[in-house]
Amino acid sequence: MSDDQQSPSRRRTLIKTLVFVPMGAGAAAAIQQNLPNATAAAPAEGKPDAYTPKFFTATEWKFVIAAVDRLIPHDQHGPGAVELGVPEFLDRHMQSPYAAGAIWYMQGPFLEATSEFGYQGKLALKDIIRVGIKAVDAHCASSFSGKAFADLDLRMQEAVLKDLEEGKIKLADISSKLFFADFLAEVRAGYFADPSHGGNKNMGAWKMIGYPGMRGDYLEWVKIRDKPYPLGPVDLAGRRG
Repeated sequence: MSDDQQSPSRRRTLIKTLVFVPMGAGAAAAIQQNLPNATAAAPAEGKPDAYTPKFFTATEWKFVIAAVDRLIPHDQHGPGAVELGVPEFLDRHMQSPYAAGAIWYMQGPFLEATSEFGYQGKLALKDIIRVGIKAVDAHCASSFSGKAFADLDLRMQEAVLKDLEEGKIKLADISSKLFFADFLAEVRAGYFADPSHGGNKNMGAWKMIGYPGMRGDYLEWVKIRDKPYPLGPVDLAGRRG
């Protein structure tokens, strides 16, 4: 994992899109108060816990770790996604009924439709991720002298991810924009989810943004907007950060 000149702005963009985290006003105030002008030194770059993937193959795992590290790298604002265990979250989530499409409507017809109609494809989430990884590695191999995505230098990895996001790369069997959007959504979820799901180790992401977690009551802070919430987060298991 490496520091990157673009990571502070990318991290702030990430945080501004946290529509899935039920955040109190005190936590929101902490974000606005602390992040844009943060001057604290970067925390020591950590290492992920040892974990053997059960869903991803060894080749896929290399892609996951490399891509996750580029999407949320370690920087002066806080820990990176790899050190917070986001790859583990992805591997565990791909084994869930949700990722298998158990609660999706997965019957045809499969038609082109605008985004207002939601996802209309035949692939479940785990298949979108698996097919997408294989397609991106194939694209990289044909474009960069046989190198897989994980073997590219960091700048080239970021360029590939940006082109995927903008739909500039035509992948076999899947839309590059669909794959990137779903992969990024998984990375965000793992970074900010409760630690019980594998990511956000030691509530590192919550500490970074001042999110109180599962504290039973912080109503007295709802109207306070000029001070960050003073207490550390609490996870679903009752552990205090």
